[in-house]
Amino acid sequence: MTIELGMPTSGVADVPRLADGDSQSKRDFTSDQEVRWCPGCGDYIILSAVQSFLPQLGLRRENIVFVSGIGCSSRFPYYLDTYGMHSIHGRAPAIATGLATSRPDLSVWVVTGDGDALSIGGNHLIHALRRNVNITILLFNNKIYGLTKGQYSPTSDIGAVTKSTPVGSVDQPFNPVSLALGAEASFVARAMDSDRAQLTSVLQAAVQHRGAALVEIYQNCPIFNDGAFDVLKDADSREARIMRLAEGEPIRSGSGDSARVVVRRDDGTLEVVTETDADPAAVVTHDPHATDPSVAFALSRLDDPSMAHVPMGVFRDVERPTYDDGVRAQVAAAAPAGPATDADLMSLLHGGDTWTVP
Repeated sequence: MTIELGMPTSGVADVPRLADGDSQSKRDFTSDQEVRWCPGCGDYIILSAVQSFLPQLGLRRENIVFVSGIGCSSRFPYYLDTYGMHSIHGRAPAIATGLATSRPDLSVWVVTGDGDALSIGGNHLIHALRRNVNITILLFNNKIYGLTKGQYSPTSDIGAVTKSTPVGSVDQPFNPVSLALGAEASFVARAMDSDRAQLTSVLQAAVQHRGAALVEIYQNCPIFNDGAFDVLKDADSREARIMRLAEGEPIRSGSGDSARVVVRRDDGTLEVVTETDADPAAVVTHDPHATDPSVAFALSRLDDPSMAHVPMGVFRDVERPTYDDGVRAQVAAAAPAGPATDADLMSLLHGGDTWTVP
C-alpha cells in the first residue's frame, strides 16, 4: 500500500484557535506554581519569553502541551498554564512522538537540557528529528549538569573542571546544531537566553514549521558554570563574535573595517575572513531553505569552544513529509468502511501470524 502525502502545512494548522474577538496575555500562560530555579538562572528569561510569546499564536491553552524530561529545564511544564508532563529522563521526545501522532489537534513542545537530551536521551532525540515528528524541541544548553550539582555534560568543553572531572574533561563535546543537522532535522536554530527579540523570532519560526524543529538555546547556569557565554553577551565583544543568520543576506559579524564574512573556499569548505579582503563572488548568502544540509552543517562547524565565530538564528528550514501525518494516513487507509464486526475480529485472530499454544 502506498500512502501519498501532500506538502506540509503550518505546524499549528490543525490546532484549534481562539474564537474571534478573544485574546490572551502572558498572565494567561503563567501558572500558580512558585518558580524554583537558582537566582540568576537563564531559565527565568526563557520562561518569561515563552509565556509572552505563546499568546501571539492565538491557540487555545488546552491544545498546547509541554513535555519535559529530567533536569532544571524540565521543571518548565509546572510554570506554564497549559497541559504538560514531567516525564522520564531523556524520553520526552519519545512521549511527545506518541502524543503528536495520536493528537493532531495539539501543539506539542519538548523542553530538555544538554544532559537530558544528548546523554541518556540521545537516541530518542535523533530519531524524533530523523522521523520529522511535528514537535518543537527547546534544548537548553548550559554545558553542565545543573540539577545533579555540577557534573560535566555532553556539551562541556574539553578541559572543563567539574565535580566529575576534577582534573578536566577529556571528552569531545557535542555540537547540538551539528548533531541535529546530521540527523536530517528539517528545522534547526540557535538562540541566546538573554536576547529576547532574537529568541522570540526563532520561536515563531519554529512553531510555524510543520515537522521536527530543534532550537538550541544558550543558557547560563550561575551556580555551576557561570559566565559560559559571557563573550557573546558582553557589549564590547558580542558584535564581533555573533554571526546572525538572515535569509538572503551575507553571513557576517562586526561592522566597519572589522566586519568579517563567511566565504566559500575553492575546495567548498567555509572560512571567516575580513570583509574588505573577501572576494564578493565567494561570500556566502544564507539560504535556510536549501534542500542539501551540507552548507548549514558547515556553518555549524564554524563554532568552537573559543566562540570566535558563532552563527545565531535559523540554520535550516525545509519542508518534507512528517512522521505523524504519515502514520495517520496509513491508519485512515487501513480502516474499514464501517464499524468493525465479529467477523473482522475473528479474521484477525485466525490470521497467518497467530499461533496455537497447548
